[in-house]
Amino acid sequence: MKYDILLIGGNGFVGRVIAAQLQLAGYSVLIPTSHLAAARELRMLPKVHIEEVDIHEFNELQNLCSRIKPNGVVINLVGVLHDKPAQPYGKIFKAAHVDLPKNIITAMQLHGLKRYLHMSALGADSHGPSMYQRSKGDGEVVVKASNLDWTIFRPSVIFGAQDQFINLFSKLTKMFPAMPLANYQAQFQPVSVDDVATAFVKSISMPQTIHRSYDLVGPMVYTMKEIVEFAARKAKTNCAIIPVPAFIGYIQALAFEFLPGPTLMSRDNIASMQLPNTLPANGVDALAEVFKVSRRNLESMR
Repeated sequence: MKYDILLIGGNGFVGRVIAAQLQLAGYSVLIPTSHLAAARELRMLPKVHIEEVDIHEFNELQNLCSRIKPNGVVINLVGVLHDKPAQPYGKIFKAAHVDLPKNIITAMQLHGLKRYLHMSALGADSHGPSMYQRSKGDGEVVVKASNLDWTIFRPSVIFGAQDQFINLFSKLTKMFPAMPLANYQAQFQPVSVDDVATAFVKSISMPQTIHRSYDLVGPMVYTMKEIVEFAARKAKTNCAIIPVPAFIGYIQALAFEFLPGPTLMSRDNIASMQLPNTLPANGVDALAEVFKVSRRNLESMR
């Protein structure tokens, strides 16, 4: 069977919402994943097919692309948040944000596919202050250098029912009566996962989005302190938020990096906060102006 859409990274938080919207729009979707057991809710979608595949194997990518219709679309949502310090970035960031897009583009070219939608990040910059931003920036350079009909999306922090940002702080505020918070003045413009998904799906039938890059943001700017306070209200806790100097945050992040289990915060995350994660002063509010989305604010999570 040939599919309309190859959704790489479709088993993640954003991917599951995009898959559901693609299904509603009538598209057939092929989703490769290395965590088949975690894809239960996707199996409920009749036009979505899930397979256990290692997308970092080039032959596997070629096989996936061979099963997409000639006028089909490849969507790449893959992103990782943590890596070991290195210059300009570590092996994990390189594999996910630079090498994978290169391989996807090559596999698409070998099979005559043209339309490519790429998930980047607001603040992506090859010369940015963090490894994450630099690797995402280099990924954009790779995409723009291709001969594909690409569109790049650059969202701020994405929130939603299953996000790993607001929900993380909600859990932490339940665990502690007080939370020391460094970088409390860092700015974000959180965007709804549903709105991000709408932009991806709408762009498929909007040829004017080809060879364009779009910043995706919500309607309001929040400081980190305001976001954590919102998370505490959402969790119905009385956790006190205590602003602390930046060097305390650096020490906290260093400790988190060496704790067992998933990394909650890293020094690289803190480096990313050096710049506001908000729409640039001269930027285009793409969700409102291009995709005609009535954007959801953070309070819509309640």
